[in-house]
Amino acid sequence: MIRVYADMVADLFHYGHVEFLQQVSALGDYVMIGINADDVCEAHKRRPIQSMQERIAAVANCQYVNEVIPNAPWIIDPSWIEKYNIDLVVHGDDYSDEKRREIYRIPIDMGIFRTVAYTKGISTTEIIRRRKAL
Repeated sequence: MIRVYADMVADLFHYGHVEFLQQVSALGDYVMIGINADDVCEAHKRRPIQSMQERIAAVANCQYVNEVIPNAPWIIDPSWIEKYNIDLVVHGDDYSDEKRREIYRIPIDMGIFRTVAYTKGISTTEIIRRRKAL
């Protein structure tokens, strides 16, 4: 059984998130999604609009997900990989090589990191921008 892990903010859950999760699920047998804590998100992106519990509920109800892990770290380290018995770590291909290496250095060095295609034209940032334009 291949245990696949991906982390997400998952704020304002949308079809881009679903497409990401579908691609992640195609890489293994059991999909674990780590949801980043509000303060972690704020330090690296922006504070989520939805609460942690709302974001967890949206992801947990997606057919491609077997388990949701709250308060996921921004940087994946060996202890996290061991704790959840992770065989493969996945992220979208929207990060630069430098940023990808900064966050996922350990799984990259272990040879257990993969990327999947980012869904163009939709993101939480784009939804917020559209709303502000009204």
